[in-house]
Amino acid sequence: MEESRRTEQVVLLHSLKRLIVSFVCFLPVSLVGLLIMLLLIYNSFSVFSLHLDPIPPIKSTLSLNQQQVPQHHPSVSLSSAATLTSSSKSDSSLLLAVKETTLGLAQKQNVSSTKTERRDELTPATATQKPQGKTRQRFKTRINSFLIKSSCESLFFMTWISSLESYGDRERFTVESLFKSHSNSCLILVSNSLDCERGALILKPFTDKGLKVLAIKPDFPYIFKDTSAEKWFERLKKGMFSPGSIPVEQNLSNLLRLVLLYKYGGIYLDTDFIILRSVTHLHNVIGAQAVDPATKQWSRLNNAVLIFDKNHPLLEKFINEFSRTFNGNKWGHNGPYLVSRVVARFNTSSSSTDLGFSVLPPSAFYPVDWTRIRRFYRASVNESEVNWSRKRLTHLRKHSFAVHLWNRESKKLRVEEGSIIHQLMSESCIFCNSSSLHFSY
Repeated sequence: MEESRRTEQVVLLHSLKRLIVSFVCFLPVSLVGLLIMLLLIYNSFSVFSLHLDPIPPIKSTLSLNQQQVPQHHPSVSLSSAATLTSSSKSDSSLLLAVKETTLGLAQKQNVSSTKTERRDELTPATATQKPQGKTRQRFKTRINSFLIKSSCESLFFMTWISSLESYGDRERFTVESLFKSHSNSCLILVSNSLDCERGALILKPFTDKGLKVLAIKPDFPYIFKDTSAEKWFERLKKGMFSPGSIPVEQNLSNLLRLVLLYKYGGIYLDTDFIILRSVTHLHNVIGAQAVDPATKQWSRLNNAVLIFDKNHPLLEKFINEFSRTFNGNKWGHNGPYLVSRVVARFNTSSSSTDLGFSVLPPSAFYPVDWTRIRRFYRASVNESEVNWSRKRLTHLRKHSFAVHLWNRESKKLRVEEGSIIHQLMSESCIFCNSSSLHFSY
């Protein structure tokens, strides 16, 4: 019985197979091909399909000095942040600093997450990036509004590329001596760190006396626009060349002073001067730092003082030279040596046209060499030194517009009472009862 049942099942199975084979054989060839193709497609999907796990979101690892932080003022302008340590690290931090159009010159300092005031010095941008057009409009509006309201007899520019804490008595006295002999002039301090509430407190003694001074952060793209500095800055932001071993803020300051004078005209001064008398009658001049004893011709110029009319062609040549020959590894190459080599071409080229500028002797702005500045800070101790100091003071009062203090050499020196520097400060002060006449470095 059981064998009969198995026999029936086998017969049935064979019959079913013959039926399927017969069905397939009677199908059109095209339909068979279609079935085979569908089977192949299905097989390929099952074999070659990729199953990717979702990628988790990347957490931000930027430190505070690489992020934007709130600002105190609604304007945009100068000193920004990037500490140049190793080449790879400095390049990346530099780009983070200059890619934001609202950043100013780099400040060499570390920023703690708990020190909000230091963050304000580094980055003037708000937490949410403002549109570039509005940023530039604010810078332009503040500058123009200041100039219109102030009715400046003459216009001075300074740049401050360091932190707010390092802006001390020496720098304040430079401003003081400037207004002592130029009370109706205007001063624009282009500085990221000074353009804040604490910076306003530093300048308050001047503004309370009605003196016209403005601290403003720079907008580099706006300032550099339509000059060769514009392309140079774009290449810097894109990392197309290395900024070099010299702190980038120094070189940006060298370029900034040239472009500001080219676009606005006026007088640029470093912050380590004592101004002795008015320079408003001077036009299109640059000062010699040293003279060749044999030829009596200047051997080096300096860019710590520049006095030029707006759109002066020599300034344009300086800017072009900076953009064309920039070298971030040689000290002074983009500053004093730059103006020296550009002007030297006109002295040696018979085909050069007269650009209408003058080179003043060292006595005008650099009456004492940096190697001898220490003696100017010391009080006389005998009759011989008294006579020497008296002659030097007479010469300075007669021939010098200002005295450069050579910050690198003198920043740690104490101003001794009765010294040449002390006497010059006594004659150039506005707040003469303050302790600033006795400050030490």
